[in-house]
Amino acid sequence: MFESSLKQLGDALRAKKISSVELTQLYLDRIAAHNPALNAYITLNPEMSLAQARAADARLAAGSADALTGIPVAQKDIFCAKGWLTTCGSKMLHNFVSPYDAHVISQFNNAGAINLGKTNMDEFAMGSSNETSYYGAVKNPWDKARVPGGSSGGTASAVAARLCAAATGTDTGGSIRQPAALCGISGLKPTYGVCSRYGMIAFASSLDQAGPMGRSAEDLALLLNTMAGFDERDSTSLQRDKEDYARDLNKPLNGLRIGLPKEFFAEGLGSDVARAVEAAIAEYKKLGATVVDISLPNTRLSIPVYYVLAPAEASSNLSRFDGVRYGYRAPDYSDLADMYEQSRSQGFGAEVKRRIMIGTYVLSHGYYDAYYIQAQKIRRLIAQDFVEAYKHCDVIMGPTSPSTAFKLGEKGDDPVQMYLSDIYTIAVNLAGLPGMSIPCGFGDNDMPVGLQIIGNYFDEARMLNVAHQYQLATDWHNRAPQL
Repeated sequence: MFESSLKQLGDALRAKKISSVELTQLYLDRIAAHNPALNAYITLNPEMSLAQARAADARLAAGSADALTGIPVAQKDIFCAKGWLTTCGSKMLHNFVSPYDAHVISQFNNAGAINLGKTNMDEFAMGSSNETSYYGAVKNPWDKARVPGGSSGGTASAVAARLCAAATGTDTGGSIRQPAALCGISGLKPTYGVCSRYGMIAFASSLDQAGPMGRSAEDLALLLNTMAGFDERDSTSLQRDKEDYARDLNKPLNGLRIGLPKEFFAEGLGSDVARAVEAAIAEYKKLGATVVDISLPNTRLSIPVYYVLAPAEASSNLSRFDGVRYGYRAPDYSDLADMYEQSRSQGFGAEVKRRIMIGTYVLSHGYYDAYYIQAQKIRRLIAQDFVEAYKHCDVIMGPTSPSTAFKLGEKGDDPVQMYLSDIYTIAVNLAGLPGMSIPCGFGDNDMPVGLQIIGNYFDEARMLNVAHQYQLATDWHNRAPQL
């Protein structure tokens, strides 16, 4: 069962070859066996999961099942889920039990999916290695001495290790795609606004986007069908007609124009990653696609722009965590101001504090125009590069990450080197475009390599088609680590 696709699991449930309760218990048993070594989950609640499974079995018996009814799905611990501990990987929220569901959680509940548990993550989604979590680092199931990527590293590790059928992630600067690449799974960041941010604990509101993570493009399509949709509670949610993201999966790729940005294949890209990506491009040529050389000249500025804008928004968003209304409060303080200072100093980790300080600085009087406004102008130029590129191609491809998974602790003392892990992904968030990563081979150290596919706005169905056709021709997405 652990190697089955979402469609195969759904068929088995509807054919009564297995019940949702039995399937959920299988995953809970596997988590109990392997999660201690991986630290992929923060919170489990078997009673609540099995209660959902019993309700799903009743729905299946009544013949009113959806595509995901009865299927166990893990949720990144950034999504509020009613009655579940929701920590965002932080001491600041170590005791916060959500009184309501995020829109994405509600969508899965309405579909009859099972919340299997809450996955570990970099604190407040700030990190590229899942080492900043208050609950400890997540391990990569392919090599437990290496990182799984971040911030959705717990989700990526859980999917790769078959500790869930599929899962959710969030992507602010690459936090779905980069861990998907490092763990050898598929992950999709939709166009900004396609999935509601309501109930998703905010990091950088103009960049954050929820998305699915699973084994294959076909699985991602089914997940996105459930996750996407307008939500009036989110002012950035887009009011669009409902789509079937699986509708084009089986279209041939004849005539597809693939844009290869020269900036993605320059200095800094590992030779083993380059070889795997080039082999994937060669496979696409066999499938009928053509290659076009393009340029995204402002890509080199995406890291500095991101690390002005994202911390600025984080500084504002995280001001709500003050020890007054909910979350961590320091045990000892002298007055209100001291309570704020002590609670925030003790409740936040080092990386979160670093970004809050940077964000507060760039928003301060005298620096707002010099940094924040300038970064917003360059952000527009980065988006314009993509607009120009799509005049010449249908999708853009390249590496997801410049290297395969690095060792735990290897980049902890050098934040800049850590930030460069997202060099190929950040521009997509700055432009609000959809992007995805799929497995395309292995590097010199036998660790997975990810191929990034970037689409034009609202082009998720085409991207999923492009990924699915590649996965029909290759088996990288079916490879699993030996636990």
